[in-house]
Amino acid sequence: MWASGSGSNVENIFKYFQQNPLIKVAAVFTNKSNAGVLQRMEPYKVVFEIHENAVFESGAIDQTVAKYTPDLIVLAGFLRKIAPSTLLRFPNKIINIHPALLPKYGGKGMFGMHVHQAVYDQKEAETGITIHYVNAHYDEGAIVFQQKVALGPDDTPATIAQKVHLLEYKHYPEIIEKLLTDHE
Repeated sequence: MWASGSGSNVENIFKYFQQNPLIKVAAVFTNKSNAGVLQRMEPYKVVFEIHENAVFESGAIDQTVAKYTPDLIVLAGFLRKIAPSTLLRFPNKIINIHPALLPKYGGKGMFGMHVHQAVYDQKEAETGITIHYVNAHYDEGAIVFQQKVALGPDDTPATIAQKVHLLEYKHYPEIIEKLLTDHE
């Protein structure tokens, strides 16, 4: 799994698969030595790989990732564009979750509270999550799964974020499991 932030989705996914002998989180990769995911996941004795942005952006990370022979690379709050060489080396093996119903509110700079604020500003009646394969363009890969949640007049960007996080925590591990077990 790759993460740049607090790691709440990483922890949720890890816990989901902790008792599953067939699916294992091999390592957590991050581009930030002070990312919250490092502290959050420390009690679980997970292998960490911390690399500078340039290593990810150049594709130099590919060989390091390959040593884990991943069936799937899961992005969970990883806020960097994936290098073309990485996409070629791991075709249809990199997924991401986006906190909106793509193609709405996607693209460069659209992450986290930026998305929830935009949804709020547009007075959307619903929002949700999109799990998609990663390609060379931000948030434009093939959609694997979407789930909607209704919004009301009293919702704020903060309450929208809470509703979306609940969808992420419920569905991201389930879709990961489905992708991994459907290939067997």
